[in-house]
Amino acid sequence: MGTGMVLSEDICGYAFVGEQNSCHYINLSDFSDHNFVNRVPIVLDFAIGNQNCALAKYSNAYSCNPNNTLCIDNTDSSGYGGYLCSCENGYEGNPYLSPGCTDIDECEDPNLNDCDGNAKCTNTPGHFSSGTFSSLGALLLLICVRWLYGEVNRRKEAKLKEIFFKRNGGLLLQQQLSSDQGNLQTTKLFTSKELKKATDNYNANRILSQGGQGTVYKGMLRDGRIVAIKKSKALDEGKLEQFINEVVILSRINIRNVVKLFGCCLETEVPMLVYEFIPNGTLFQCLHEHNEEFPLTWDLRLRIATEIAGALFYLHSLASIPIYHRDIKSANILLDEKFRAKVSDFGISRSISVDNTHLTTAVQGTFGYLDPEYFHSSQFTEKSDVYSFGVVLVELLTGKKPILSDESNEVGSLTAYFLLTMKENRLYDILDARVVKEGGEKEVLAVANIAKRCLYLNGSSRPTMKEVVMELDGIRMSNGATATVKQSCDNVGYATEDDLTGP
Repeated sequence: MGTGMVLSEDICGYAFVGEQNSCHYINLSDFSDHNFVNRVPIVLDFAIGNQNCALAKYSNAYSCNPNNTLCIDNTDSSGYGGYLCSCENGYEGNPYLSPGCTDIDECEDPNLNDCDGNAKCTNTPGHFSSGTFSSLGALLLLICVRWLYGEVNRRKEAKLKEIFFKRNGGLLLQQQLSSDQGNLQTTKLFTSKELKKATDNYNANRILSQGGQGTVYKGMLRDGRIVAIKKSKALDEGKLEQFINEVVILSRINIRNVVKLFGCCLETEVPMLVYEFIPNGTLFQCLHEHNEEFPLTWDLRLRIATEIAGALFYLHSLASIPIYHRDIKSANILLDEKFRAKVSDFGISRSISVDNTHLTTAVQGTFGYLDPEYFHSSQFTEKSDVYSFGVVLVELLTGKKPILSDESNEVGSLTAYFLLTMKENRLYDILDARVVKEGGEKEVLAVANIAKRCLYLNGSSRPTMKEVVMELDGIRMSNGATATVKQSCDNVGYATEDDLTGP
């Protein structure tokens, strides 16, 4: 940088700033030339102090305004140091004086942004954003929010399932089943998701039955098996023990004439059981709702009686641990596609040690089927199941319900009426018309005598279920049952231990 001086004839002097190498003698008249400034370039080159930026920023004399400025180290050809101040990218103004560098609105000048006509330009401090990127960001944010919401709900649901599992006796069930590792392989713990899908979200069209204990739905598992899913009503602590007891009892039984339990679900608000699907309803329905499509013939009634007796014989005498059912009744006898009997509902059943002969419990059961001796003593024996079976046998013979009511609405007992007709030798007054028509007098009377002995008030005088099975088998053989009936009833699943490993 240099300084030029112009001298006129009258010794008046003028000074100007210009590049040193470009200065030459100029007359005063040259200043009247408009192109004068174009002929003498001016270059300003300066630096602040001798310190570089790193040192200057910590000194009291630092000159750059603190708002949106950059410090740039400066060194000339002679090695002279110092620094300069500049605005950051996206800002403009004087970096030395207040207010310093201010934001450039790139959206006002199309040359400063690359937003196309379909995208909205949004100015930001030092930058700008295009609407295309904002929409993408919003979409990503929405996805993240939905994922986080779903994750929170999944964790909340998992915690709730854990609470339900414990409340529904999951730990107790695991403890019960752990005593027999083989049962754990056949008794599955289903997830709530599996059963929800199997029942089409518990569609009302899938309901098979509803009662005081809960609702039974028809469902299909992923492997194609058709099942009955029993959704219990809310259980108090006492009922919970019955539920777990039913799971444990049925996990130990795998015979043809006892309904098969596939597993249960404990991670829902109320526990659920998953059974094999039995299509033809209950024996109670067949007897008392008069199914005209398939009326109960004498041969079929005799076969059903034998199958029920066989299942009870197995539970009492052939199971690894003796089991008392404690609620035998026609409503707990299911009929499959071939009208074979399936004993069900083991909620109040009990396993007992082989050296015990009875259970002392609070009286439970169904009025009309309840053993009077058990009712008075609270001691339940295998002969209490025999008494209940006797009531079912009378139902099969008469087609009447255990509790009778006449035209005057007076309530009476079917067993009392049956025993009275036996005593007065007028049994045919009470028998079902189909039994009278199809049953031979000799075998009908033989079955009636079995029922009579099962109903003795003194339990010790009643026959065992083994004796009942043998007598009923004998009657069926002498009855000359048709080949079709015989074939369907061969190897009734109650008498061999092989049934423990297969249907």
